[in-house]
Amino acid sequence: MEKNKFSTLKNEVQEIIDLIASNQNKEANNKLLEVSDLLDELLDFSDDDEDLMEISHYQVLLNQLHQKINAAGEEYTDI
Repeated sequence: MEKNKFSTLKNEVQEIIDLIASNQNKEANNKLLEVSDLLDELLDFSDDDEDLMEISHYQVLLNQLHQKINAAGEEYTDI
């Protein structure tokens, strides 16, 4: 797999983090869905062990970001 795909993925994840930091959770969630789809595509077309390990790291990170976005959303529903 091209390393370029992982640099694109890294940039997209950074954008999600930036959106969360600026409390734009709806936009962050939408971006997270896009990146999840990209990650699924990469997973579908990869059979290299190193790539699969890299993809699994991103899956864990996206899951943590998803939890962070949902936790931030719950803070507002408690008001």
